[in-house]
Amino acid sequence: MSISIIRRTCVAAVLGGIAVLGSDAQGANAEEKVMQLPIRTDGPKSLDPVEGSTTYDNMACAQFYETLLTNQYASPMEMEPLLLTKMPTSEDGGLTWRFELKDGVYFHDDECFPGGKGRKIKTDDVFYSIKRLADDEYSLENWWLLDGTILGFNEYQMAQNAAAEFDYDAPVDGFRKINDREFEIVLAKPVYRFLYVLGMFQTSVVAHEAVEFYGEDFPRHPVGTGPFILDKWVPKQSLTASRNPNYHEVLYPDRDQWSREDKRARLHRAAGKQVPFVDRIEFTMYAQDQPMWLEFNAGNLGYSQVPEEFFPEAFDRSSKELKESYLRRGMRPHANKLLDFTFRGFNMEDELLGGYTEDKRALRRAISYAIDLDEINETFYNGRRIVYDGPIPPGLDGHPEGGASPYAARGRNISKAREMLAAAGYPDGEGLPAIRFYTSQSAINTAVAELVKRQLEEVNIVFEPVFQDFSTLIETINKKQAPFFGFAWSSDYPDGENNLALFYGPNEAPGSNHYNYKRAEYDALYEQVLTMGPSEGRTAIYAQMRDMVLEDCAYVGGMARERFYLINPWLLNCKPTERYYGWFKYLDVDDSKRE
Repeated sequence: MSISIIRRTCVAAVLGGIAVLGSDAQGANAEEKVMQLPIRTDGPKSLDPVEGSTTYDNMACAQFYETLLTNQYASPMEMEPLLLTKMPTSEDGGLTWRFELKDGVYFHDDECFPGGKGRKIKTDDVFYSIKRLADDEYSLENWWLLDGTILGFNEYQMAQNAAAEFDYDAPVDGFRKINDREFEIVLAKPVYRFLYVLGMFQTSVVAHEAVEFYGEDFPRHPVGTGPFILDKWVPKQSLTASRNPNYHEVLYPDRDQWSREDKRARLHRAAGKQVPFVDRIEFTMYAQDQPMWLEFNAGNLGYSQVPEEFFPEAFDRSSKELKESYLRRGMRPHANKLLDFTFRGFNMEDELLGGYTEDKRALRRAISYAIDLDEINETFYNGRRIVYDGPIPPGLDGHPEGGASPYAARGRNISKAREMLAAAGYPDGEGLPAIRFYTSQSAINTAVAELVKRQLEEVNIVFEPVFQDFSTLIETINKKQAPFFGFAWSSDYPDGENNLALFYGPNEAPGSNHYNYKRAEYDALYEQVLTMGPSEGRTAIYAQMRDMVLEDCAYVGGMARERFYLINPWLLNCKPTERYYGWFKYLDVDDSKRE
């Protein structure tokens, strides 16, 4: 996810563990529109899109950088052009794609450019930005997105990383420049997901001048085309940005794009107006939920995800309707069903928990049988999560009928857990070392871990949770140092292939295959479905791949979340979505409605 910079002082301060946004919530200049928003967890680990992988990297980067395509704000499942004049076209069945860049799109004014004046983006910038994904200087963390996709790109990647110096000017067969605004990209094969990838923040367009000028400091000094320019980033604490005065024409969605429900929430009122509306955006990071919830209730944050432990405070548990006390304050609820895969994953290269022999598989299945996801759901999530088998979330092709697959080691099944422990060589848990589990630090994760510990104790499995801030957790997993770990994956695009990519061998950590799962039959099927569009045949292969991973028990899960938000009355145009994070530019504030 991308982001941008401008030099001012950050209003947010941390006092006594709670973020205080200053005595004047409108900032130093009373005429400025200032918007205060939360980032749940400790925030981004980098402001360079090619290094990003998490939701929070995305959330930050998308304020400063832009992609060729993006999701629609009114209908987030649909794609639309952002840096392009129109959607890409293909006349040969998706092998060759034609693009036309918008005129009048400039990089931010920055000292990396002559005279400090940002220049127009051009075709060469697109090719340069994509080539950065192939440079092993960035650990190839996001190479998986285009691996085997563009004609000659894999050959370029191997040749340049083997050379003494990476040559960004060397040609790639699939990159065809027509002029500074028009180009073609030729694929090695028609890959169905290709256009979706061009809407992912990791493919944001960056300026080579900025990368070269700032060097190692570039991840802290983004220079993009986005709606905001970075002011100050204090890692794990806060990030502030100011409106880009030279932002290209991007208009608030037309009235006819909004649903009747959206219009009742008055989300259509700004239709046709140029964005962004606010002068400054101020993010505060919250590694713990309670300070975020208190700040939101004090009126100091525009919106908040509703933490699970505070859901009964704001909503009726059975009807899910907002309580009268919050309605009287003018707060507005919003709910999203996420394309979500929440799991507890095994590192398949771990000496104890990894491997593909029957005894190794039996140990993982014993752990899975002993963990009761339904009890976790009822105890901590008010029964609102969907427990299902396989990595493909509800609503997508490949999700099992009724959410259940016979290949899953679905708990709770204590007798099967004991049977599997014996098959693994640890009868009644005898001789089994402690299972170290890594997850992000939060009050609810601590409580869930205690419940899992109790569940596993029943079959004499010792469970040792390790809590880290989110960015450290991802780094630990990327280095293959976590034997057992948990977090959630939200689909980058609405296709089960995105979730099946999580188990494709070449995508091993630091790529998206955090489990380091490697099985030749699976990889062959994955490569086959890449070129297939939606069809019954493709769905059948999805199911075959899903059940293969379930049989090997590469993880315990999954769960899909329904996310609830509350929005303070002073924040306008707000329809929170987790499909993408370029939507903050559509928000506005009405300071007269602040408490």
